[in-house]
Amino acid sequence: MTQAISRETLALSLIAMRSPEVVPSKGFTLKDSKADEPIGNELLLQPGEVGKMFVRIENVANRSLQWKLHIEGDFPFNWCEWNQTDFAEIAANQKLEAEINFLVPKDFFENQSSLHPQKPRLQLNYQSQVYLFIQEGSEQRLIQYRIFDLAVRPSSSYLDYLPALYREVDFVRRFVSILEQAFDPAVQTLDTLWAYLDPITAPKTLLPFLAYWVGWEIDSNWDIERQRLLIKNAIALYRWHGTRYGLRLYIHLYTGLPLEQINIREVFDLGFVIGPTLIGEDSMLGGGCPYHFIVELHVQQSQQINERLLREIIQRQKPAFCTYDLDIQYF
Repeated sequence: MTQAISRETLALSLIAMRSPEVVPSKGFTLKDSKADEPIGNELLLQPGEVGKMFVRIENVANRSLQWKLHIEGDFPFNWCEWNQTDFAEIAANQKLEAEINFLVPKDFFENQSSLHPQKPRLQLNYQSQVYLFIQEGSEQRLIQYRIFDLAVRPSSSYLDYLPALYREVDFVRRFVSILEQAFDPAVQTLDTLWAYLDPITAPKTLLPFLAYWVGWEIDSNWDIERQRLLIKNAIALYRWHGTRYGLRLYIHLYTGLPLEQINIREVFDLGFVIGPTLIGEDSMLGGGCPYHFIVELHVQQSQQINERLLREIIQRQKPAFCTYDLDIQYF
């Protein structure tokens, strides 16, 4: 709709970047429900997505003009990103193009604060007016204005599976969106079921079940990331329990140190030797303990190791008849 307040000096036209795919209809309404009032929707808005209205201004006069757009309507003011406070100049016979952006909050349909006793029904259709002013001297005059409607609708992929006849009905679109909102979370869960069964990506509340599944006892001394790694590698730790590889793997998972910085050295030096020998190389004073090994860690100064927990790990993983020494070297 266009109304000329004075002789036409600026031409104003609007083009919706995304027009509604459906129109309101009274033919598909529930019994005893209020039918939607049909309006000439021009711009479709979906929560969380930017809707664009393309604006074109043409100066048909033979002189430059000062112009300004003003936008108002019954929609929340913060939806519109157009904010022109000062007049701008347009030369004679020049065309200007701009975009009016609308952004509906992502939680529009979930936010119950939009409803109150005076407004028990969520408003989906809004009207907007675009006014075009020019400035001549100290006065500003309204030249043209446009009225267009905003239709807030949820995005729905289920419409792609319906015949075109039903996609053209606004009530069907909104009804199908209800079904999608109800069933889509379950469908997405099935599509990503593998992530729920992987301790690295599973929700925190599911970790006790996964730990019980592999017979692993969750220790409150471990942070959540360490627990995920230990549960994931529980079968490997069981398989290599009591071996050098199993102990190095356990210490690696706990400390995060590379395996190259974790060394487990067994003592094979002899005690009393008859014949030539070098003390400290092929023999030792007093003799060595049988089944004894040394755990050596090379740790950066910035990384702190809980020695008590580390000894508990070694005690749990080593054979019962073995003894050990722990040597933590900081660098």
